[in-house]
Amino acid sequence: MNPKSFFEKLLSVLVLISLITACAPGEKEKNVAEMTEDQVRAYADELAHKFIMVDGHVDLPYRMNVKGFMLTKTVEDVSVETEGNFDYPKSKKGGLDAPFMSIYVPSRYQDTGGAKEFADSLIDMVSRLPVTFPDKFGMANSPQEIEKNFEAGLISLPMGMENGAPIEDDINNVKYFFDRGIRYITLTHGKDNQICDSSYDTTYTWNGLSPFGEEVVKEMNKWGIMVDISHVTDSTAFDALAITKAPVIASHSSCRSFTPGWERNMPDNLIKAMAEKGGVIHINFGSSFLSQEAQDKRDKMREDLTNWRAENGLTSDDEAYKEYAKQYAIDNDVYEDIETVADHIDNVVEVAGIDYVGFGSDYDGVGDSLPKGLKDVSTYPNLIYELLKRGYSEEDIAKICYKNTFRVWNKVQEVAAQIQAES
Repeated sequence: MNPKSFFEKLLSVLVLISLITACAPGEKEKNVAEMTEDQVRAYADELAHKFIMVDGHVDLPYRMNVKGFMLTKTVEDVSVETEGNFDYPKSKKGGLDAPFMSIYVPSRYQDTGGAKEFADSLIDMVSRLPVTFPDKFGMANSPQEIEKNFEAGLISLPMGMENGAPIEDDINNVKYFFDRGIRYITLTHGKDNQICDSSYDTTYTWNGLSPFGEEVVKEMNKWGIMVDISHVTDSTAFDALAITKAPVIASHSSCRSFTPGWERNMPDNLIKAMAEKGGVIHINFGSSFLSQEAQDKRDKMREDLTNWRAENGLTSDDEAYKEYAKQYAIDNDVYEDIETVADHIDNVVEVAGIDYVGFGSDYDGVGDSLPKGLKDVSTYPNLIYELLKRGYSEEDIAKICYKNTFRVWNKVQEVAAQIQAES
């Protein structure tokens, strides 16, 4: 045999063997059915740290404003855990890499003025974190910057503005907030504003988007800010979908099929319509978002606690009341289970598909209402464990953790570039 021919055949065989090995099923992904519970939990923790973890909504900035977390001179060591749901040690433990910092502007600023200034103050606080702790945090204005920070071991701090009130009546403020690092805007919050109607309001001022709100959506498209339809009415959401040239997100909403009649959550037809435009719903972890039963229990709890305070002459700030309220919540089991969060993810997958769901915990925003097993950002592996047990693949989990959100964000950037090139 010609030596050259022999080596060519040998090379062909080796290439074929390598291809077969590379494509062999099950080589790269573990079989959960063959694993013990401890092994599945270890696998879940591995995936939580293997994949970039994005959370669509964490309310740290407002907590920082109220309590001075991480910015007071007395808090110098961020290796020390705090009482809140989010901090550096908890994030590292849970694998959280990119929590969207919520620049939350309460609705009262719509009446008193100062919404823009208040938003700026929170943006300033977030922006100082990477300066103060450059080995722990990094700002991030794009998926590419998050990836770079992830490789460097930094927690990224992308920002979304919760309430479009700071835009005020000046369309130029959309670009202003883009330049300040805002990458999504929740069109409103607890009350109707100059842009649209709120799901928590009952006045339906605009019956959807206002004329100015239509221009705001277009301007957000132009500059690359994701349109966030959490907190808005159904009519507002459908108006936004009709106008936008880019996919939209719901940064921290859940499925209305579990909470019938509650407009703050999204109905299946809206989830499907958003998915058809390429958008993503990020599931809120608050118990009241997860089931009607939890809402009913928490409504009764509020009534009972109000009566108990009155009978005992206490305020909500008294330690005796706080202890009583904490024990009441435990005794009356007012917290949902982690399994229900997974049920919401299942519902989105059934209605729209695996490509249209993500995490939007609302940590530090929903108070003492988080479900058992998901009490702070260190507990994401518990949710991944539950998803693995339900048959979700590694690729499915990667999509939920970050790929779905990155796809939307990248498309929003692409659409903005096209609009700017055409204008």
